Amino acid sequence: MPRTARVAPREHVYHVLTRGNNRQDVFEDNEDFRKYLDILLRYKEKYHFKLYHYAMMTNHVHLVIEPLEGGGDLSEIMKGINLAYVLYYKRKYNHTGHFWQDRYKSIIISKDEYLLACGSYVELNPVRAKMVEDPKDYTWSSYQVYAYGKKNVLVDEHPVYFQLSEDEGERRRKYRQFVRGMLKEKEAMKGEMDRRIVYGGKDFVKDMAKTYKVSEKIKQMGRQKGWRKNKENRPL
Repeated sequence: MPRTARVAPREHVYHVLTRGNNRQDVFEDNEDFRKYLDILLRYKEKYHFKLYHYAMMTNHVHLVIEPLEGGGDLSEIMKGINLAYVLYYKRKYNHTGHFWQDRYKSIIISKDEYLLACGSYVELNPVRAKMVEDPKDYTWSSYQVYAYGKKNVLVDEHPVYFQLSEDEGERRRKYRQFVRGMLKEKEAMKGEMDRRIVYGGKDFVKDMAKTYKVSEKIKQMGRQKGWRKNKENRPL
């Protein structure tokens, strides 16, 4: 797979996936989850990136990140975060050997309704894993920020979310409705996200293919069923 994050470090939003080596657990208790969040905040302050969505699972982490001008590129950001957490984990548990599975995976995300879909995909991870039935019941994700207005200094609510409605309460309700709609498509969505390095509409995919010479690896993601059925259900 082309390492797109190193080609375009600050021009795009990325969905980043980091797994434990051999899918081993990387979080053993709540203190570990909190430590990872502390590290995220520290590196946000150091490298000046935006964090739009996240979900921390037992053996892997999903982040939706936008590196900013004047800050670090995606490689610097992820190297810093992953190394800092490894050092913490190894000290706490006297762990030896390789910790993370290879290099993190990154997918370029277009800054439109596909970003909203990617965010919901990330936040539905605990539901797909059958850890909870409703994403609101999972502590270690950004879902409650968007769906219920929970304060979280880590999360930067993106412009696509604000386009759902000018009214705050209505915007949250529409986001919850959108995520419920995506829940019906969760298996198909997982297959698509597992296979791609770019997630967006036809024109965006073509532009990325031309820019980064990866056309043989990119396919357009079709719109999710029901996205444009009626005005009420429109994500934008």
